[in-house]
Amino acid sequence: MIEWQENDEATADVLRTFKAEPLFRQLPFLAILGEPNSVLNWDILPVEDYLRRKDLEAEVLNRVELCILRSERLLEINPLTRLPGNISINREIQSRLDRGEEFDLAYADLDHFKPFNDKYGFSRGDEVLRVMGRLILSIVQSRQPRGSYIGHIGGDDFIFIMDVGLAEAVSKAIVEAFDQIIPTFYDPDDRGRGYIESVDRQGQIRHFPLMTVSIGGVTHRRAHGLSHYGELTEAVSQMKCYAKSQSGSCFRSDQRAPVPSGSHGPLSSKISLP
Repeated sequence: MIEWQENDEATADVLRTFKAEPLFRQLPFLAILGEPNSVLNWDILPVEDYLRRKDLEAEVLNRVELCILRSERLLEINPLTRLPGNISINREIQSRLDRGEEFDLAYADLDHFKPFNDKYGFSRGDEVLRVMGRLILSIVQSRQPRGSYIGHIGGDDFIFIMDVGLAEAVSKAIVEAFDQIIPTFYDPDDRGRGYIESVDRQGQIRHFPLMTVSIGGVTHRRAHGLSHYGELTEAVSQMKCYAKSQSGSCFRSDQRAPVPSGSHGPLSSKISLP
């Protein structure tokens, strides 16, 4: 919280220095203004909110709390897709577990995204991620407008939560729509060949297929007795990895209860989408 006087360049310089530092740029600043006719130049003074001095005693606690909450919300949103990020996702899953809800949890991951990103550049890669986010959001909300949840874990990983029994049909629709859309992101020659040439992690030139999407799913039931979101995210991550081991776009779900942390057992496949 800073007190701002008109033409106070020293204070403005300190604020700009803070905002230029990656570790501090997210800190919210509240400016205290004097006379009601004081007008902030937002380009010169990078603050998140302001408060008139005459209202300081009555409003300062509410304004400070609001600034902090607003900054926390922004940090929890993926800046690329504007979908909730990892912190919000974990909180949402935990809240549903605490309320004893039953639900489907699905984890979608793009295959061969890194070679595409390496060849075509991060700008085109970012557009793929934005389209993927909008695609999942549109299909999930069209099937369940209320009570569903969509999040962007980071990179090319997404999750969605729906009522029990809905994730299978939604995943099939996502797979079909993705496979129709994704070839348009490739140059005509690569699209015609059905693969791209790119460098792998060992520095060798390889052929990589066009991108596909792998989706793993689990269903949480109250009878499973899970109490921590980590148990459920571990189970759905295993199913996502199992889906990625298959060729092409596909969905795999677990028929059993999610495996509690520290336990291990075979995973069973329920669905395969061509």
